[in-house]
Amino acid sequence: MSDKELFEMYNKDVYRTCYYMLHHAQDAEDVCHDVFITVFRQDWRKVEYMKTWLMRITVNHCLNFLKKKHSAKEREKKQFMLTAQTTAHSADQAMEQLEESEAWKQWIHELPEKIRSAILLRYVNELSLSEAAEILEVPIGTVKSRVYKGLRLLRKKWEKARKLHQKGEVYGEKYRKSIISSSEK
Repeated sequence: MSDKELFEMYNKDVYRTCYYMLHHAQDAEDVCHDVFITVFRQDWRKVEYMKTWLMRITVNHCLNFLKKKHSAKEREKKQFMLTAQTTAHSADQAMEQLEESEAWKQWIHELPEKIRSAILLRYVNELSLSEAAEILEVPIGTVKSRVYKGLRLLRKKWEKARKLHQKGEVYGEKYRKSIISSSEK
């Protein structure tokens, strides 16, 4: 397999992971390129589990980028815009609608980094718990608890948004403030 073939095969997975972790298209593209530069400088042809190895490098690059960005300036709070209603009745169904809903993307972005990484590897990259544990370099039980906690936090946000919608609340300033305040608890 050539460098070009490797890039074409995994570019979308790496970019998607970067985008969901960084929540900014240009930053995701920059980190994605950095990941492949790192990979091409190493002897990647001897790697047995390419996707797992590549996702570990991707997650580490994203976490390093976030640490640098956070230390350079404090993160600005972003405002929510709910662009699509969700009719999911469970966290699993809601995860299937993730890419269609800006609110879900925002909620995932607001999760603590360790929980967000576990959720993204499990549901966006569709990795097994053991693969996610290997990438994150933590025990499988830790990944399970992070995924469970992440789904629980997402469900709370989703239920709150659904209740507000059922009451006829407009997705305006009052809605955004209530969601933001719930994420700070």
